[in-house]
Amino acid sequence: MGQFTRKCILLVISLFLITLAGMQVANSGLKQMKGYNNPTYEQIAHITGTDHGDVGRTILGETFSIEEKQKQLEGLKSFNMLETMGRGLTLFVQNVVRNVTYTVVDKMKRIFR
Repeated sequence: MGQFTRKCILLVISLFLITLAGMQVANSGLKQMKGYNNPTYEQIAHITGTDHGDVGRTILGETFSIEEKQKQLEGLKSFNMLETMGRGLTLFVQNVVRNVTYTVVDKMKRIFR
């Protein structure tokens, strides 16, 4: 029995260490995929200018104005079907639970009167 326990404990410890090592390998792989510490990648975005407000913003070689983009996004009205369905489902569930609760409370009131 003691030998079995020792083998199990040794197995659990070795599996734990293998798991930790695998997590470390996965972490370094993810960092490589994201491009950390890789000087071969170009800079994607940069901001140039002075303190006086004439700031040039460039993303992937295209210069744009943040104010124009903000106005464009504020003007956009999008319809999110999943959000609408979720709201409808939430209201339906709330009404069902409310009605069931009121019905149960009314029946309990009648019983105890």
